[in-house]
Amino acid sequence: MSKLTECVFWTDDVESDDRADKGVGLAPALDDLDTALGLIESAILDPDRADERQRVLEFCQEHSDALHRTCLSGHLTGSAFVVDRAGESVLLIHHRKLERWLQPGGHADGQGNLALVALAEVREETGLEEVTLLLPAFDIDVHVIPARPGEPEHLHLDLRFVVVADRDQQLVPAEGEVFDARWFAESGSELAVGGGVDEEVSAVASRAMQIVRAKPWPGHGDTPRTKTTSGPNA
Repeated sequence: MSKLTECVFWTDDVESDDRADKGVGLAPALDDLDTALGLIESAILDPDRADERQRVLEFCQEHSDALHRTCLSGHLTGSAFVVDRAGESVLLIHHRKLERWLQPGGHADGQGNLALVALAEVREETGLEEVTLLLPAFDIDVHVIPARPGEPEHLHLDLRFVVVADRDQQLVPAEGEVFDARWFAESGSELAVGGGVDEEVSAVASRAMQIVRAKPWPGHGDTPRTKTTSGPNA
């Protein structure tokens, strides 16, 4: 996890904050599916994602090992759309295996706190050290991972978070996993329909940037405008 990590609620809705408390914070929750379910239930989604939430909850009811890759039909993952503090650009990685521009993310591997999963992947795949995690999660997506040698086709059930970071931090893409890590401006052509980024990724990135623009964010280490939880050192 990043050495300097803050947790901040992006919603001012008191009821939503109370719901988010079910799974909030940066404490590990190994083999704790209930923590993952709390984060999934508390996510504030666009209306067209409600079916995805129900699909994930039903999958977890049927697969008690959904936090692990040994659940061959599918498993939980966590990812993050990293947005600059102005809410004008998003950091994406060029995934080596999938050959696509995507948000940082990866397998839970038994970690029920999917926010921690997302944060760990941000650091590993981009090299960012100082970030602010926004809670609750803002998107859920279920997608098919094609079969590979030794690995059958399966589902990734992805809980997505917004992470805010300063653009002046050095980017260090993960060798062996990531071709490149790059900031994309919302106004740029690559996030537009027909650009170099998939339409679905562009659409979710746009919502993440809207969330960040909805309120001013202080510099890292300043007193946040909303409820805060400090994370442990790595």
